[in-house]
Parts: sequence; C-alpha cells; structure tokens
Amino acid sequence: MTTRNDVENMIAQVGLGDRAAFSSLYDATSAKLFGVCLRILNDRAEAEDVLQEAFVRIWQKSNTYAANGYSPMTWLITLTRNLAIDKLRARKAGSVDIDEVYDLADSGPTPEAAAVASSERGQIDGCLNELEPERAGAVRDAYLEGHSYNELAAKYGVPLNTMRTWLRRSLAKLKDCLTR
Repeated sequence: MTTRNDVENMIAQVGLGDRAAFSSLYDATSAKLFGVCLRILNDRAEAEDVLQEAFVRIWQKSNTYAANGYSPMTWLITLTRNLAIDKLRARKAGSVDIDEVYDLADSGPTPEAAAVASSERGQIDGCLNELEPERAGAVRDAYLEGHSYNELAAKYGVPLNTMRTWLRRSLAKLKDCLTR
C-alpha cells in the first residue's frame, strides 16, 4: 500500500528526472487514474490514450508540484480529469465536411438596411399620426393588412367612392409629410 508521503516523494523524484520513481508512480497510481478516464470517457481506447497523455504531463510538470498540504492524488486526478474532459469536448465538437454545412447567410436585411428601415418606419408612423384616426386606420388596413375597398367601406360605414377618396387624399398627405 502506497501512502500519501510515498506518492509525494515519488512526484518530487520524478520532478528531478528519476525514471525509477516515475515507474513506481505509474505502478502506484495508474489504475486509479485509468478509472477516472474511463468513467469520464466511457471508451477504453480513449481512456488509455488520455492516461498516457496524463503521465507525459506528469513527467513534464512534476517539478511544479508543491506539497502544500493537499493530497498528491488530488493533483494527479485533477490533471488527468482535465485531460479526459478536454478529450470528451473534442469528441463532441467533431468535424463536419464543409460541403455538408448549410448556407448560413442571413436572408434578413443588413444592419444598415435595418437602421434605415427603422428610421423610415418612425417617419411613416409620425406622418400617419398627423392624419385623422379613421383615415390613418383605413390606410393601415388597406396597405398593411390588405383589405379591399369594399371591406374598408363596410368597416368604416362609408360609401365605396368615399373610401377611395379617403385613401387617395391620405396618401397625398403622407407623401407631402414624407418629403418635408
């Protein structure tokens, strides 16, 4: 049974380049670290790859390990766990053939066109507010809702020719307002 102090000493010796200590550290901790990899990745081959990469990192970074009261296994497990999570994220990201990707171009207006349209809409709304409420409503119903002259005449209770006159005169007022 390897104690906490034994693992700390092995890590310290590995930090000095001791290959025998590295072999002992591997023997003492690889089963536990492999279990961490396998639990995260759920794939034996990938877990083996990550374990190998973890021990390469341990060899490279063991000189930075500081025995500061925390368990050396915590350091080893954290290093291994982070590598396994990176591998899992890489698996999920995957790669897609560029020919299989849909065209993601936005069919909406460009930001500049949207700003112009918003400004024009504000101006049109302002001009519609200058009309009498019934006539502004008739214009909205005719040109935004698509109602026919007959439907509008029935809705507002006026003769058909009167509705045509309302719309013609309202459009003329809107044109004057918009050109100011």
